[in-house]
Amino acid sequence: TVDLSKPDFHGKEALERRKNEIRVANVGLEIDAHDDARTAPTKERGRLTITTATGSSGEDRTRSVASYRRRVQRMKGVQEPKEKLAREVTLPETITVQELANRMSERAIDVVRLLMKQGVMKKSTDLIDADTAQLLAEELGHTVRRVAESDVEEGLFDEADPVESLQPRPPVITIMGHVDHGKTSLLDAIRHTSVQRGEAGGITQHIGAYQVTSPLGGKLTFIDTPGHAAFTAMRARGAKATDIVVLVVAADDGVMPQTAEAINHARAAGVPIIVAINKIDKEDANPGKVRGELLQYEIQVESLGGETLEVEVSAKTGENLDKLLEIIQLQSEILELKANPDRTAEGTVIEAKLDRGRGPVATVLVQRGTLRQGDIIVAGSEWGRVRALVDDKGGNVAEAGPSTPVEILGFNGAPEAGDRLAVVENEARAREIAEYRTRQKREKAAARATVRVSGLEEMMSQIKVAGRKELPLVIKGDVQGSVEAIVQALEKIGNDEVGVRVLLSGVGGVTESDVILASASNAAVLGFNVRALKEARDAAERTGTEIRYYNIIYDLVDDIKSTMSGMLSPERREEFLGNAQILEIFSVTKVGKIAGCLVTEGVVQKGAGVRLIRDNVVIHEGKLATLKRFKDDVPEVRAGTECGMSFENYQDMRAGDVIECYRVTEVKRSL
Repeated sequence: TVDLSKPDFHGKEALERRKNEIRVANVGLEIDAHDDARTAPTKERGRLTITTATGSSGEDRTRSVASYRRRVQRMKGVQEPKEKLAREVTLPETITVQELANRMSERAIDVVRLLMKQGVMKKSTDLIDADTAQLLAEELGHTVRRVAESDVEEGLFDEADPVESLQPRPPVITIMGHVDHGKTSLLDAIRHTSVQRGEAGGITQHIGAYQVTSPLGGKLTFIDTPGHAAFTAMRARGAKATDIVVLVVAADDGVMPQTAEAINHARAAGVPIIVAINKIDKEDANPGKVRGELLQYEIQVESLGGETLEVEVSAKTGENLDKLLEIIQLQSEILELKANPDRTAEGTVIEAKLDRGRGPVATVLVQRGTLRQGDIIVAGSEWGRVRALVDDKGGNVAEAGPSTPVEILGFNGAPEAGDRLAVVENEARAREIAEYRTRQKREKAAARATVRVSGLEEMMSQIKVAGRKELPLVIKGDVQGSVEAIVQALEKIGNDEVGVRVLLSGVGGVTESDVILASASNAAVLGFNVRALKEARDAAERTGTEIRYYNIIYDLVDDIKSTMSGMLSPERREEFLGNAQILEIFSVTKVGKIAGCLVTEGVVQKGAGVRLIRDNVVIHEGKLATLKRFKDDVPEVRAGTECGMSFENYQDMRAGDVIECYRVTEVKRSL
């Protein structure tokens, strides 16, 4: 810089000279700055931050204290111990190693290293069970809280009710007994209806629930069960949901197999039995015989000094029906049946079906609480909102209290018969429970499909399965219970050689997808009390798939049984015809060797099977080619007669050999 105020600056010349000197100096500074910019290293533009945006230079940034400490520790090889935090870790039934590390705030590599020390080789993405995860968490100093997927069902059923909230409820009575002993007819006489007339073949094939009023004024809820042998599961279901069992025995028939089975179901459920001896109006009725036969099953009626109540009734004439209802009412009063109606409802699905007009329909017996329209319900793996409640007479009701049977409309799908029903607080809970149960069902099905046995047992089972013929079927029925009974009945009629393979079973009409599935597997479609849709019929005609319709279960079972019997290989039976002794061997040109024989026993026939026996050892088995008597061909030669024989494709015959003649017949087998 030049100070213009100095005293040696005088005049214009001096001033101009000073200005030139300043101008030259500025040019020199610009040249120096340009050279410095050319020689200085270029700095790449970094990330745009607050500091760079405001124009602050980053050259004055210094290393942080924490960074400096880490650098010193790395150089010295000293690791400063971290502060250990103990956490409460929530463990499900299975968890990945990475997720476990995240919940413990640990590094996944440390968890993997700990697993390797324990001899378990796992990656961070592998699943481990809850027990292993608990050991790892406790080893690292954390506490564990175990949870299971089944916790979503906690508080759903069997919560205790306060004693003061309990009120009397109607009894639930299940009518059980052998087929054609008059169970439905008896219930029709009580209800003044005609359900029995609408049943195919005159036998009940569905489980039904009804409510009537007794002569004493109280209400009674009846559950009617089928008596056919195939409906064992229905009878068991009815016995579990009941308070009293009415055992119907025909006076002209006595105790039969399903009568004994009903007794066992009632005992397993721990409920009292009332014996109703039906059909006493018949001429050959013998109630005394029924009472005596019941003693074999440890049931001693009151007339024989026992404690089991009994009554002789006639469904046809209506005799003693009032007395039966009075006995049931008195028995229920002794039991003191109570329930809390002022709570969320619980119940049991008695039957379920798929109605084309109304959608999934479930017949439910409400056991506790009151079920109302709009309630969100869960039954098995299905859930929904109650759209309508229909009573046993077909009328809509707004609510259903304890021991009331109703049909529920509103399920997303048809639940399984026997599922327990509960009301939940919101749709999210219902969906969560249904998804968990669906997942459980799928896992169980996969486990059954992959069950393996070891060693010789596995090898033998594989050999049996490999050589077994299977009859593939697609089964559709009107209600869930019937489909269940059909599948169980068909699985019982197979053996080690033939069997039934059910590709699909369900409720509802036969659809196009059912026919496509059947055609892909060369299967038949069975419809029980249902019909095929038009699209399904067209698909069946196009693919050549057979659709069979049935409305009586034993007709279906007998038909499939005869079909499977035809798949059995026929049984071969050997019938002995006779023996012949070779006396001499003759060699004939262009014919070969012919054995001159004497028939010693029975008869020898042309074309029959023969065995050549030498020294009591069979050395050849084949067919008899020629049989001659002198020069003539004959169809058979009887004992004591000489003849000539030759074998097919065999010439090594010697004198003294014995020829055994036999015939093989095939006999058709049946299951």
